[in-house]
Amino acid sequence: MIGIIKYKAGNTASVANALDRLGAQFFFAETPEELEQAKAVIFPGVGHAGAAMKSLEEKGVDQWLKLTDKPVLGICVGMQLLFESSTEGDTVGLGIIPGTLKKFDETQAKVPHMGWNKLHDPQKHAILKNLIDKHYLYFVHSYYAPVGEYTLATCNYINDFSAIVAKDNFIGVQFHPEKSGSVGSMILQNFLDLVYSPEKVKI
Repeated sequence: MIGIIKYKAGNTASVANALDRLGAQFFFAETPEELEQAKAVIFPGVGHAGAAMKSLEEKGVDQWLKLTDKPVLGICVGMQLLFESSTEGDTVGLGIIPGTLKKFDETQAKVPHMGWNKLHDPQKHAILKNLIDKHYLYFVHSYYAPVGEYTLATCNYINDFSAIVAKDNFIGVQFHPEKSGSVGSMILQNFLDLVYSPEKVKI
């Protein structure tokens, strides 16, 4: 089953509804012991990075995430916390992916970046299976991850940023697949296929 991390900054209901629509089995997990029972983990998040990180630390989930070899999908703030740090409250992240998140320049355009946008320069990876240039995904964020070695696809709002990242067993998406209609469902299904049918997908 898929374990959805339940903590103070996680929008678990909408993720659960999206998995329901795909017929996936899941449960909510709040502790490392509960997460150990999962075959893979979804790490959702909304709101302030610092508050989200503090909530993870309260039950030791931060340390569990640093050590796990289970497949993990981080969504929005869940992706951002995979990085070393964020300028939002000078937050120290999990340090799984190198880089620091910065806030979009409010003098250039409205912040947060909110609405539908397309991905650019997609790399070959199972999470991107069947994604094409015309597909749009739903974003809501004020802070952006830099483009780097572990970037699988970029997006542009004011400047280029990482829209999808992956390192080892960790995948992160800045957009909300659970709010992105059929295209978002496809991304979630790609993650499920990667978990349950690894012989059928090519990373």
